[in-house]
Amino acid sequence: MRSLRPSFLVTPLIAAALLGAGPAVAQMPGAPPPGVTVAKPVVKEIVEQDQYTGRFDPIEFVEVRARVTGYLDKIQFQDGANVKKGDVLFVIDRRPYKAALEQAQAALTSAKARLSFTQTDLERAQVLSRGGNISEQVTDQRRQASQTAQADVDSAEAALRNAQLNYDFTEVKSPINGRISQRLVTEGNIVSTDQTILARIVSLDPIYFGFNVDERSFLKYQGSLGIGMGQMQRGKGAPVLIALSGEEKPTRKGTLDFVDNRVDYQTGTMLLRATVENPDGFIKPGLFGIVSMPATKPFQGILIPDEAVSANQDKRIVYVLGEGDKVAARTVKLGPIVDGYRVVRDGLKGDELVVVNGVAKVRPGAQVKPETTELPPSKK
Repeated sequence: MRSLRPSFLVTPLIAAALLGAGPAVAQMPGAPPPGVTVAKPVVKEIVEQDQYTGRFDPIEFVEVRARVTGYLDKIQFQDGANVKKGDVLFVIDRRPYKAALEQAQAALTSAKARLSFTQTDLERAQVLSRGGNISEQVTDQRRQASQTAQADVDSAEAALRNAQLNYDFTEVKSPINGRISQRLVTEGNIVSTDQTILARIVSLDPIYFGFNVDERSFLKYQGSLGIGMGQMQRGKGAPVLIALSGEEKPTRKGTLDFVDNRVDYQTGTMLLRATVENPDGFIKPGLFGIVSMPATKPFQGILIPDEAVSANQDKRIVYVLGEGDKVAARTVKLGPIVDGYRVVRDGLKGDELVVVNGVAKVRPGAQVKPETTELPPSKK
């Protein structure tokens, strides 16, 4: 009896695929060499960048509060307006404080009159005492009265200054330059000393951008860039670039000028902060962004397109053109993207001709028909 066995033809291509001995496309015997594009890597001075997510915060933030108690009489700003330091924002009913000020002025005038009288009386007693026409005790009494009158003048002057302060505090002024929020209290309401928040003001230009880096990265930055060594000042730190939410590329320049003095015990991260110029006020406190900061000092980097890189299990390889237009696989160690190219940290010297187009057509040792091109300095 004839046995039923499945019969099939194992082609060289299928056998190669099953054995893992070649790429998906094999060169058939007698076929012309595949055409590929080769180019030398871009070699230039670069700085690798690391990216972190952070948030913008105002350099100055003030909750405007009433410093005296009274009824809110006037509001002298538009919600959301830019205000300057010293601008009058609110006016609390001034009449009670004006009356108290006038009363303090009158009390000071009265105290000065008593002081003048007691000084004259003391001088008269001192003259009479030298002639023996008045006792020493009377002179001492008049001296004491003069000193008491002087103390009353000092007290009245202090009371006048306090009354003047309270009167001035009825005009609530902006303590900083910035943008004010909406009014939180309307006219006619009573406001209490140091309790009632009338509005909030934030400064916008410049503005802070804070972000956290992990401990390992921070140690790298501290060793290679000196970040966190106590030498950073505003405007003199490492430059950074920041992209706002929804932006593909960074649009804002900043300067790293602050590193916290300890690692957060709970998260194991270090807080870094950059100062960003914001002349148009476009950036608002609370917005998130992505910062790109230098991770290395400038060095000569070897850059290739991502399309030139192939995967071989857990390795990354590129194809290098050799003698007789044959390609050889070269294992490489890759870094981040810089100027649109992939950084090659190990595996290339920079003078090789690398297959940058048509990688899927080649296999190690295969002959190709190369077309040489020159990569632009930046691929953006």
